[in-house]
Amino acid sequence: MAFHELNDGQKLPEIGFGTYKLNGFSGTQSILSAIDAGYRLFDTAFNYQNEGTVGQAIHQSHVNRDELIIASKLPGKYYSNYQDSINLLQESLYRSKLDYFDLYLLHWPNPIDDHYLEAWHTLIQAQKFGLVKSIGVCNFLPEHIDRLQKETNKLPAVNQIELHPYFNQQTQRDYNQSQNILTQAWSPLGRASAILNDTVLVELAKKYKKNVGQLVLKWEISLGVLPIPKASSYTRQKGNLDLFDFEISSSDIERINSLTKPNGRNNHQDPAVYQEF
Repeated sequence: MAFHELNDGQKLPEIGFGTYKLNGFSGTQSILSAIDAGYRLFDTAFNYQNEGTVGQAIHQSHVNRDELIIASKLPGKYYSNYQDSINLLQESLYRSKLDYFDLYLLHWPNPIDDHYLEAWHTLIQAQKFGLVKSIGVCNFLPEHIDRLQKETNKLPAVNQIELHPYFNQQTQRDYNQSQNILTQAWSPLGRASAILNDTVLVELAKKYKKNVGQLVLKWEISLGVLPIPKASSYTRQKGNLDLFDFEISSSDIERINSLTKPNGRNNHQDPAVYQEF
């Protein structure tokens, strides 16, 4: 597996592991299983209410902390107050039993409420304090990132966005690449069974002797995107890492790209108007 080098010098593996809805004892066991399968990048958030679950898995794991990359996110309701944001970040670290996060993100821009700029200033300070190594955003559109650059002269290292075959985000990806911002994909396999049963994807998966999930994850990696799939079972976790013994042809990448839809978002969460606190 190769690595992505962020604009601040930190390196992230080509694929990570999502932890949404992995909670409590069973969640800890799933994350321990993912560590054993070979994952080293784990994505959580305060709003997932499982930072403690992730921390417990790290604590129980045989893998050293410095070999793991842990990402979390600041929820929107804390954006407007610097001290509240810092306190929440420290609380997240306490829950996780960690001294720092390797990556810390603003969860949504919440443009109607419009406090993401203040929150970005807070993350810049948190990075200076050593509470986080790299800072980034989720679901930010080009105009949101342009504003961060204009006001703070600091670009995010990562922009984590919804991305899958039915919503390939080419415009946003091109913008991120032009600014040397790594694109991460949440919901990389979609949240509906339609993608896994798509006739084009099923045909191509058979061609490459892979399952549809593996095909889609490899397509995203081929686009320079870092997907963060979630899987509870060891078999699926291991299967989602079995991506590095084949390459998708450029023509087949374009066939997958052609599946994108203007309204392809799973839950109509358009960052231009969507608010999440």
